[in-house]
Amino acid sequence: MARHLANPLVPDVAEVGAELVDIFVSGVFFSHMTITLGRVTLGFLVAFAVSLALGIVMGRNRYARQFFEPAILIGLTVPGLVWALLCVIWFGISLTTSTLAVALSLSPPLALSIAQGIKTVNADLQEITAVYRLSILSRLRFLLLPTLTPFLLNGIRIGLSMGWKVIVLVEIFGLSSGVGYRLNAEYSAMNVAGVLAWTIGFAGVMALLEYGVIGGIERYVTRWRRVATV
Repeated sequence: MARHLANPLVPDVAEVGAELVDIFVSGVFFSHMTITLGRVTLGFLVAFAVSLALGIVMGRNRYARQFFEPAILIGLTVPGLVWALLCVIWFGISLTTSTLAVALSLSPPLALSIAQGIKTVNADLQEITAVYRLSILSRLRFLLLPTLTPFLLNGIRIGLSMGWKVIVLVEIFGLSSGVGYRLNAEYSAMNVAGVLAWTIGFAGVMALLEYGVIGGIERYVTRWRRVATV
């Protein structure tokens, strides 16, 4: 179709492939992708710490759940573009901006998943931990985390799908590095093939993280579960 149109705005597969090979061979893709991954990781760590504490409190305390749940539900409906814009306005162009933008987009689904997971913790096991006076860290390690694992992974998947979009938007708005910056540079140069090449590369890394890393972790931590056979 691109060949028949002969339009510079509709590049053919060969052009996109050449751009893709170029950014990979030159190493520019990996350098900017590493920066973007670092920003997402930092935002994720902040979101995880806040969401874990908030989710546990909400799951164990009815009043805390009633207080925080409306704000979390509102946070789930806020588009990533809004978080990116607000953080750029409030904090300017800095590492704080990207970290908080990602954390704000990740925290609502993660906290909600953790709160739902806490409700499923076996009451008898909770009584046993109380009888043996296990420490908070021991309860977290041996009771809560094993129960919360599926909910955590689900929250991480949903949150990261939003976090990637937010970090790219923040980078487009003014950062001088990262995948979003490169997409903005290719757009400014009207290089559609370059935009598509960076998009394909970025999507490939996301798929690798989803099915390779997160999927691998899920298979490892749930390996003890029995699989029903027909």
